[in-house]
Amino acid sequence: MSHTKIVLYTSPGCPDCAAVRRYLGERELAFEERDIAAPGVADEAKARYGVRVAPITVIGNTFFYGTFAEQKAKLDSALNAIH
Repeated sequence: MSHTKIVLYTSPGCPDCAAVRRYLGERELAFEERDIAAPGVADEAKARYGVRVAPITVIGNTFFYGTFAEQKAKLDSALNAIH
């Protein structure tokens, strides 16, 4: 198993955020969750990734944003590449 860091930017009540969280959990992948509603976190996401809309999934040096349906194939590919 790789030690690639995974960070998930979420917002409260976001169904796509919950879907990505479930997706990572089902694969038993450890990840850091950052709430964009917390002070400064949305600005951090905007500065690093150019967006402040959740979910943003960061895997190592790669990031994805958009709905879970839009991210899923990219997540599958990125996660398969590190295993």
